[in-house]
Amino acid sequence: MPDHPAPGLVLSPTASVGRDVVFGANVIVHDGVVIGDGVIIQDNVVLGKVPKLAPTSGAAGQPVDALVIEEGAAICAGAIVFAGAHIGPRAIVGDQSYVRERAAIGERTVIGRGSAIDNDVTIGARVKVQTNVYVTGFSVVEDDVFLGPCVMTTNDDAMGRHAPDEPLRGATFRRACRVGGAAVLVPGVEIGAEAFVAAGAVVTTDVPERAVVMGVPARVIRHVGDEDLLERWA
Repeated sequence: MPDHPAPGLVLSPTASVGRDVVFGANVIVHDGVVIGDGVIIQDNVVLGKVPKLAPTSGAAGQPVDALVIEEGAAICAGAIVFAGAHIGPRAIVGDQSYVRERAAIGERTVIGRGSAIDNDVTIGARVKVQTNVYVTGFSVVEDDVFLGPCVMTTNDDAMGRHAPDEPLRGATFRRACRVGGAAVLVPGVEIGAEAFVAAGAVVTTDVPERAVVMGVPARVIRHVGDEDLLERWA
């Protein structure tokens, strides 16, 4: 138990809490959660929630380990982080965000307010996920990616009517690509390294490395110049 517990804290006796952890009011920490040193947990956060899945869910029957939150991370007000997730050092999970089981969020990555990170998603370091983004299950987001507000990814071409043995296919975002607000990606597409997807685009095919695409469906209109590559801005 912390030295100065906040009002309404429910802390499982099997949870592990590091040094200098700050709890807001009405936080719930479920069994087995591991919280590193210097973590900030704001009001009304739920940590280590066990998933409740339909039998037909693509995530059903998969193992769920403990939630681990590494040192210096911040879980902001109203966020829900499931058992089996992994939050990297100094990452920020924004207000009312939702991080599912077996999702991994890398060091210094920021998840914006109200965004949903689905099960079995891997997000690298220094990624910026803006407000109300949905990263669908089985997606991969490499280091230094930017996802604008309301970006939408999908992983099921058949919308629930695929064969039982047909895997779901999330999106792949290669290093330092940028995706504008309200862009929509169909299942299985890959956005190449340093590519740029304009706001509102509907991406139906893979986007080549350093391509600039826009429109419905998205088409290549030019390429990202050397002056706009990440190393010029880091």
